Amino acid sequence: MPLARRLTLTDAVSIGLGSMIGAGVFAVWAPALGAAGSGILVALAIAAVVAFCNATSSAQLAAVHPVSGGTYAYARAEIGPWTGFIAGWCFVIGKTASCAAMAMTFAAYAAPEGWRTPVAVIAVAALAAVNCFGVTRTAALTRILVVVSLLGLAVVVAAGFSSAASAAPAPLPDATAYGVLQGAGLLFFAFAGYARIATMGEEVADPARSIPRAIVLALAGAVVVYVLIALSVTLTLGADAVGSAHPVADVAAAAGWTWAGPVVRIAAAAASLGALLALLTGIGRTTLAMAREADLPRWLAAIDPRWQVPRRAEITIGVIVISVVLIADLRGAIGFSSFGVLLYYLLANASAWRQSADVRRYPRALQVIGMLGCLALVVTLPVLGVIVGAEIVLAGIAYRLLRLRFAARS
Repeated sequence: MPLARRLTLTDAVSIGLGSMIGAGVFAVWAPALGAAGSGILVALAIAAVVAFCNATSSAQLAAVHPVSGGTYAYARAEIGPWTGFIAGWCFVIGKTASCAAMAMTFAAYAAPEGWRTPVAVIAVAALAAVNCFGVTRTAALTRILVVVSLLGLAVVVAAGFSSAASAAPAPLPDATAYGVLQGAGLLFFAFAGYARIATMGEEVADPARSIPRAIVLALAGAVVVYVLIALSVTLTLGADAVGSAHPVADVAAAAGWTWAGPVVRIAAAAASLGALLALLTGIGRTTLAMAREADLPRWLAAIDPRWQVPRRAEITIGVIVISVVLIADLRGAIGFSSFGVLLYYLLANASAWRQSADVRRYPRALQVIGMLGCLALVVTLPVLGVIVGAEIVLAGIAYRLLRLRFAARS
């Protein structure tokens, strides 16, 4: 049974913005500043360029293949089943870690110490339930959360720029080439939300026109927001942001805007929930696409006849994310997520590079830059995240080999 095309251009942009704005703006600055130091804006620029190349590749592919699954479906069509499987597997494992990071970020801003883990678990369960009752409900809630997030971030930017002239931030450590690339790899975690639009291609109205426009518009909006927040954090806090669990909220406090603390916390919670909601939706659709091809158990491909959503996939992903929340920490989740997502976009760029001239919207040079950028960023990520990520990718490959061997014998 196909999914219903109910999402408008505005819905798609909202889902993309909801994924990106919540994904990094409240969670990524401490680890990224710790890696990039005074080169944080250079790292942000590198991450944005790589994200733009990846976004144009995703837009070009989505216009030709408007189905659920994102690069899993694109790589299968343009390169082959094995490449598609690796892309889909990298997406599922990377974005599962992203979901855990967003749940933990929400709890850090919304719950007192000692209650953060149970609050994160409840948030995942509640939003997984929302996703089980129709994609239009997902899009409507995401729009509300994005507006709340942007209002709170506007307060932070105003506070940061108002105090920048008189602030004396602690100097950031000197930048190194390796540190800047690692910072860019961590910041890339923040820009990867436009994939949610592509993975929901089967539910977007007029996909050939709407999906490319939505991807570019969502990315452009996120870049503007990130630049403004990066300037606010560095000009107000400097190196003090490295050890902070909530540097964005600290900007308002450092500016003397004590009244803004609750506003920022509400915005952070809303942004994290918006990202979590959109991420859970995207993973569910990729899981659906993989299950349809038997790359994951076929029972996950069932579509609820009333609400027309992959309910089994949504519930399964929710349970797995809750498990990650119970065992992982925020920095580890971000590094691991970046590893999986960078490999996913490496294959997206390769798939777009293979497309013929009659469907090409962007020059091949952008796909080459995207591939090289993804490779450069993935090898400079924290070593533990790379090792764990590589092991899980290999485990997925082993699973598919065993499944194919079993299928050949039966």
